[in-house]
Amino acid sequence: MAIILSIDTATTVCSLALHKDGILQATQSIHLEKSHAALLTLLIEDTLSYCSLTIQDLDAIAISEGPGSYTGLRIGTATAKGLCFAHELPLIAVNTLEAMAHGMIRYNTQRALLCPMLDARRMEVYCALFDVEGVRTLDTEAKIIDENAFYEVLASSKVLFFGDGANKCEKVIRNENAIFILDIHPSAVHIGELATQRFEEGKFEDLAYFEPFYLKDFRPTQAKQKLKV
Repeated sequence: MAIILSIDTATTVCSLALHKDGILQATQSIHLEKSHAALLTLLIEDTLSYCSLTIQDLDAIAISEGPGSYTGLRIGTATAKGLCFAHELPLIAVNTLEAMAHGMIRYNTQRALLCPMLDARRMEVYCALFDVEGVRTLDTEAKIIDENAFYEVLASSKVLFFGDGANKCEKVIRNENAIFILDIHPSAVHIGELATQRFEEGKFEDLAYFEPFYLKDFRPTQAKQKLKV
């Protein structure tokens, strides 16, 4: 049986999940901004202890690869890669938006197209489009939202928008085919479900070269310096 620890740090929510042969054994999440670096390793230790397991009992570690928060993705990836190197475990990467779409399939009673959205600041979101089975139909992109966003798709299909990026889009996208579910966050539970499939297929990452899917280059905010006269 495959025991897989999954980590999601793509947003302000830090979550973990432990699956044994595809069945969820435990999950934890912390909704606390800027807490990933301080609390992630403690969450891992606590989750494994709850299940009476150690790192040595794992068969793989799965990571939410992005898109998402630059800092969050770096912290999650560095932690996962460090554990994999130290304990000779394979690393599995799952697209954050794909996992969100996978988790929404069971609730898609209107059989709409699925559009997970992550807030990318201002009126921009990270998004992708999936069919009712979770198969990607439009690639992941950083999209600026205005009243014409998704116009062609909405003209012929219902679209279910969800994720923290959907919160600000609800006021802009006015269409009877647009359905919004707000305050949905990525979850390591859905990462683990897809990671189990990848484990069975032997789809592992190269530990030495794997990098998160940032989608956009990191642009640090530079503090303004006061000039002394």
